Amino acid sequence: MEYAPEEYTRHYIVQALFKLMSAYEYEKITVTDIAEKAGVGRATFYRYFKSKEDVITFYFEHNTKEFIFSQRCYPRCKEDYVKVVTNVLTLFKQNKEPFKLLRKAHLEYIYLDYLNKNFIVTFENEHPDKNKYAPYLYSGMLFNVSMAWLNNDCDQEINSVADMIVSSIYFQ
Repeated sequence: MEYAPEEYTRHYIVQALFKLMSAYEYEKITVTDIAEKAGVGRATFYRYFKSKEDVITFYFEHNTKEFIFSQRCYPRCKEDYVKVVTNVLTLFKQNKEPFKLLRKAHLEYIYLDYLNKNFIVTFENEHPDKNKYAPYLYSGMLFNVSMAWLNNDCDQEINSVADMIVSSIYFQ
């Protein structure tokens, strides 16, 4: 992950939280622990984040920015959608260790909330004529499939998972 110079502190805090989560139960990790591990003070932590959950949300937001920046495809056909979903799953697999830590700490809801929020915004901007429940269908499917895939250590081929997802919702 690449960070802009002003985001280095946030990056250190994110990395500190995930390192601590790999060694300790999430509930027992304090803001003081995170700040010390990141090499910052508690006040600095609170300058950037309101809570530990906000650190995780920032992690998703940063990865989404990286993903969107790397996309050069605007889907027009089934193959384009498969390519987009393949890219999403590739990013997910590259970051499976933090997702495993979230699952271990029973924090998957942060991921689902994040997906819901972003699919709602996307649908409002790009598909305002769609059913108001459509964003939840897409985010729920991506969430459930990615969590099941994670349970199997992301061992099924990315392209086959992407094709399965797109085939279940793409009707020509």
